[in-house]
Amino acid sequence: MNAQTPNLSSLAGSKVVITGGAGFIGSTLARRLAAVEGVQVVLYDNLHRDAVTDSDLLQRPNIRLVRGDVLDKSALMGAMSGADVIVHMASIAGVDTVMQLPVQTMMVSMQGTMHVLDIAHSMMKAGHKIHRVVDFSTSEVFGRYAFRVTEGDATALGAVGEARWTYAVSKLATEHLAWNYFKQYELPTSSIRPFNIYGPRQVGTGAIHHFIRRALEGRTLTVHNDGSQIRSWCFIDDIIDGIGLVLTRDEAVGQSFNIGNPRSTVTIHQLAHDIVRLAGSSSSVEHVEWNHPDVELRVPDIQKARQLLGFAPQIDLEDGLARTIAWYREDIARAEGGAR
Repeated sequence: MNAQTPNLSSLAGSKVVITGGAGFIGSTLARRLAAVEGVQVVLYDNLHRDAVTDSDLLQRPNIRLVRGDVLDKSALMGAMSGADVIVHMASIAGVDTVMQLPVQTMMVSMQGTMHVLDIAHSMMKAGHKIHRVVDFSTSEVFGRYAFRVTEGDATALGAVGEARWTYAVSKLATEHLAWNYFKQYELPTSSIRPFNIYGPRQVGTGAIHHFIRRALEGRTLTVHNDGSQIRSWCFIDDIIDGIGLVLTRDEAVGQSFNIGNPRSTVTIHQLAHDIVRLAGSSSSVEHVEWNHPDVELRVPDIQKARQLLGFAPQIDLEDGLARTIAWYREDIARAEGGAR
């Protein structure tokens, strides 16, 4: 099946609420949606990870930021009022943060998702037509070893007591919640499992963000253990296409989808060296001991998304890294210029 471009014009006139919308993926999605005639986008976020404040995004008349927490059901209800589309991305992310805040991680994922689904269901019962509720899950539900995993493959729950896996466990629970709201109440839900997203404007502590910043600043890149961990990397534009297809294709309702790029698969060691090369950097790569559970292999099977949605990633790793490095180079230059 040939790659399909999402027909976002079908969302014209809609109100779209994105929880966690000030983050990397949410703000990029907002940028794409804001170009659609009549679409109003509400970003609901506590600004823990903020990709919008220093951007031009909030200058657009059809994008509004509501600062709030998904654990605050009353505030969330106000932001979601009248929404036609809800994309629920809010969560505590980043391995280090999750390990430090395991209780909050599970509360935000599970209670926050329950709030979103319950509010959407109440709106639907009151006669408001909900077009789509998209729950953002994670590829970590597949555990430490995941090679060409499909949506129907068994998920792997980490050992109790290892905080590293609380994020995955809670996200798997949100998928069950979303599906059960569809099954029991006919709420039009879908779930997305993103696989290692990267690109311009990324905020946080991801490997590519870390490597590019350090390479452009001439600092040492640090790789956990021997760097043999394998990941498939998906460029931001491709996952935004995937989200757009989930929002606009009827086949997405009641389904979960792997969204990633299995062609862009590489070890973390090789990724670090590729970034140094593409950045024209003199940085060295240092291996450091990291005595915590890690994902050793993560490669998706995306046939379901291909067949039902027409999803096909377009940007391979070398091209995506080059685009991302160019953006970070300009961003660093802007910051240095502003500091003078």
